[in-house]
Amino acid sequence: MKIKGVLAAAAAGVLVVACGPPQAQNNQPQQTGNAGQPVGEMTGELKVWLFQEANNAPKEAVVNEAKQEFEAAHQGVKVTVEYLPVDGRATRFNGAFNDKNSSPDVAEFGNTDLAGYTASNGFADLTADLGAWADSKDLIPSVVDTAKVKGKTYGIPWYTGTRALYYRTDVFTELGLQPPKTLAELTETARKIRQAKPDLYGIAVGGKYIYAAFPYIWANGGDLAKQDGDKWTSALTTPQARDGLRQYAELLKDDICPPSACAQLTGSQSVAQFAGGKAGMTIGGDFNRKAVEAGTVKGKYAVVPLPGKDAGSTAPAFAGGNLLGVFGASKKHTLSLEFIKLLGGKKYQQKMYTAMGNLPTFKDVQEQVASTDKFVEPFVKTAQAGTKFVPATPAWTKIDAQNIIPTAIQQVATGGQSVDAATDAAASEMNKAFGS
Repeated sequence: MKIKGVLAAAAAGVLVVACGPPQAQNNQPQQTGNAGQPVGEMTGELKVWLFQEANNAPKEAVVNEAKQEFEAAHQGVKVTVEYLPVDGRATRFNGAFNDKNSSPDVAEFGNTDLAGYTASNGFADLTADLGAWADSKDLIPSVVDTAKVKGKTYGIPWYTGTRALYYRTDVFTELGLQPPKTLAELTETARKIRQAKPDLYGIAVGGKYIYAAFPYIWANGGDLAKQDGDKWTSALTTPQARDGLRQYAELLKDDICPPSACAQLTGSQSVAQFAGGKAGMTIGGDFNRKAVEAGTVKGKYAVVPLPGKDAGSTAPAFAGGNLLGVFGASKKHTLSLEFIKLLGGKKYQQKMYTAMGNLPTFKDVQEQVASTDKFVEPFVKTAQAGTKFVPATPAWTKIDAQNIIPTAIQQVATGGQSVDAATDAAASEMNKAFGS
């Protein structure tokens, strides 16, 4: 999940909110109707919940424009928008899932919360509706996957966020270096920087920066977990996953990024080290642009896709982002659907990018913004190369909160455990959370 306006924390997961989604049971039936016919009321108040940003004015301006357009096209409809503080969302969503009288019709929510929300039967299944939407064919498939649980689609990806490799152009020029073409080359390049400039980290990464570590696992052919029906089990003990974790942990060494300083770094802290001129490289998101521009490296950095295992490949990035969905208890299903198709459609995704820098989820809109803003190009290339996601199960929230994978990374980086022992322990704890 990524929520703009809380971007200081976003490096943890674009923003992947660490607190768990509400776990409520909502047995209110979703409205149904004949194919092609409106479902539910088509007039009256349409209640919309969106997230409050640190600077909400740009978002409000775009949303108000969409609201006015929608009301003009739907006589007798009044769109009421409430902006919720992100940190307090659990209480509000929990209440709405349990009491239809307190629920909105439409809501913005994080893709990492989706599994918990569907377990609560909170959002309407939009699979057929979105499948019939002409514009849906242009959505990035791997980003659409973040809106799915058990093959069903529950929202429109409103925006996404990916990470790529930031590097110091002045340092690379001085040392005669080129952007690495493989993950192995990245390690070698980071060592050269550290050796030539001991005051710099070769690359700033952290033991708690799981969204930098996951691409290493995925690029090596591994995964976090595997699903068999409704059952999830950890996949961290496969040779491929172990190779990826070993390769990432190799960056947390004295000759690159000393574990005494880097083992505890989070994503935002890793990016801050780079922005402050203390590292030759880092793995950062499109959403970290303002933080880097505000640092001492302004005008002295560039970005390329994080390379994969083989030359010419791109390491799969985590696809963070927020969705727009329809509450299952809404009495205005079709009206709600039409509103999210407007606000989450191409026109307003373009406007949200202009206003807030939100990376669109439509391939053609991504290419359009990349053509006018070269900074965005490596992130667009990364998204279109294929992204990955965390296991779509409520258990992931528990795994994340318990820092199971960061603990494994830190154990390997500090020499406390071998890769095999650390992944064995992590897999055991993950499986307890999965109920396996």
